[in-house]
Amino acid sequence: MELDLNETQLLIQRSARDYATRAIAPHARAIDEEERFPKEILKGLADLGLMAVNVPEELGGAGAGVVSYALAMQEIARACASTAVTMAVTNMVGEVIAKFGTDEQKTKYCPKLASGEYVAGSFALSEPEAGSDPGAMRTAARRDGDGWILDGSKQWITSGAHAGVLVVWARTGGPGTKGISCFLVEGGTKGLRVGKAEDKMGLRGSNTVSLQFENCRVPASALLGEENMGFRIAMMALDGGRIGISSQAIGIARAALDESVRYAKDRRAFGKPIAEFQAIQWKLADMKTELDAAHLLSMRAAWLKERGLPFSREASMSKVFATEAAVRICNEAVQIHGGYGYIREFPAERHLRDVRVTTIYEGTSEVQRIVIARSVLA
Repeated sequence: MELDLNETQLLIQRSARDYATRAIAPHARAIDEEERFPKEILKGLADLGLMAVNVPEELGGAGAGVVSYALAMQEIARACASTAVTMAVTNMVGEVIAKFGTDEQKTKYCPKLASGEYVAGSFALSEPEAGSDPGAMRTAARRDGDGWILDGSKQWITSGAHAGVLVVWARTGGPGTKGISCFLVEGGTKGLRVGKAEDKMGLRGSNTVSLQFENCRVPASALLGEENMGFRIAMMALDGGRIGISSQAIGIARAALDESVRYAKDRRAFGKPIAEFQAIQWKLADMKTELDAAHLLSMRAAWLKERGLPFSREASMSKVFATEAAVRICNEAVQIHGGYGYIREFPAERHLRDVRVTTIYEGTSEVQRIVIARSVLA
């Protein structure tokens, strides 16, 4: 793995960091408190090419590669985790369409996602009783003349109320994972009903809703990939998505560490800054060590994917370690801040609320360990 960043990667990192510092971080607290979906900020990300970092240039994307995407995700999450998760899912949707779509699907949807004409994309896989077990999916699609009819429900859908296009999985064949197909459904399609926004612990500026499909008709051209091969698409997309979520967790943890260092230098107790106490120093040392280890695991997975090499195990290792380490780092940040870490005047409590879900979505920590263990035992 090459540790030195190339010119493109450095440019993407700097651009994301500058925009995050200038245009996102000053609004992060308000986005959280007001549960504001940051459309203007997302348009700015699109203008910088950050809503389709790994989508080919001929489809409107930046074509900058997976490492560049992971670096950009860290910078945006460092400023605002809610904004970062919307960016992550939209990038994932663009990549899925670019990889598996027909020429018509690619040219119709990828440029709109990349440019911000579609403010976001959505990934509709999870259901009320089929989260980590997609084989239990109940949403069904049946042929009807020259199209398909979708019926069923989805749960925990990021940006579902704002998405221009949703990648939706539905059962078209027998039981289990072999009878699942994938469809592209445009926002506002008749028969698609968006539920109320979830009242979440964290990521409160990210829109999360349930979806109901009630006699929802889509054309035959909405089928993404081959019929009954949708599970393969989902698993490949989630492998890449796990790199994004590990990078998101790293960005949140980096913000928590930076703020802990500043606070430890400023806060005085017993006549001196608390940074001079070994108890605080060791916390900061452990936080930094775990953060750097998480970053290297994330970069390895991104590097492998970018070169077309197997990376599923490494993506799972990156996600399980980075997200769990980030939760520990953010928890220690609250501890270092003491009572101030528990009030909303300081961002430490927001980071802890935001980071907690990273061990759950895009495959729980338990699912990641299953993936890793299967590889080890094989």
